[in-house]
Amino acid sequence: MAGRLDGKVALITGGCSGIGLGTVELFVAEGAHVVAADVQDAKGDILERRFPDAARYIHCDVTVEADIAAACALAASAFGGLDILFNNAGHAGLPGGVEAITAEAWDEVFALLVRATALGMKHALPLMRARGGGSIINTASIAGLQAGWGPLAYSAAKAAVIHLSRCAAAELSPQKIRVNAICPGLIATSIFGTALGMARDGADQMAALIAQNAAIAQPIPKSGLPEDIAAAALYLASDDSRFVTGTHLVVDGGITIGSRHAWDTAAPSPFAAIFGASGEDLQASLSARSG
Repeated sequence: MAGRLDGKVALITGGCSGIGLGTVELFVAEGAHVVAADVQDAKGDILERRFPDAARYIHCDVTVEADIAAACALAASAFGGLDILFNNAGHAGLPGGVEAITAEAWDEVFALLVRATALGMKHALPLMRARGGGSIINTASIAGLQAGWGPLAYSAAKAAVIHLSRCAAAELSPQKIRVNAICPGLIATSIFGTALGMARDGADQMAALIAQNAAIAQPIPKSGLPEDIAAAALYLASDDSRFVTGTHLVVDGGITIGSRHAWDTAAPSPFAAIFGASGEDLQASLSARSG
């Protein structure tokens, strides 16, 4: 049975753990050749040994343009070109809000999350043009859509990624290159631990804790996992989404639908907090008035 990515070549940044690793595994299973770009060399070596014919690892700090260029060049030299770019590398960066801002930390977050995404597209473009088109997928976040889901700098950067994806989609459409973003919700990865300043081992343990407890936070009663985002990336990478560009796909278990009362009838209605009545009493009162 043919895979959905047979004959395709993909570059995935942050490809050795979390969402990136889950996407590498799925893309390979669907027939793609994959370059995994990351700074975790030991994990990169393991990845290459797992998929000796289908995957290559390259050390890549996406805040360094030369590293991004080298990763794109490896896709061409190892596998003959590039069809899919998944700009996925990142971390939460500067914690806190307005009062915590420093110029240096703010610039680091935007270099990692926004500038690297733009430069990834820049260096992928000639290779995709030579292949007659391609698909670019950028990892954004629900933090780029609503307040309260991440630190200030991270949230602002992810909002920028969403708009960057729209603008690039318009510019690159004549070259048959589609550009879309994915907005993950509460996914069990190490990013939450690193946001709290944990070392890598502790952050990985934090991911396991999220996997155990996140089900209560959203309408879909399960933890979001890297494979959930990988499945969304597969859709956007494949010809199944050939008529989709310039949009963002929210994959969050419904956590941004609305207040908890929207899906949990036992939760207090926000109207109750405002008007001092239960949701049922308020609804009955409004119905009586409208009748």
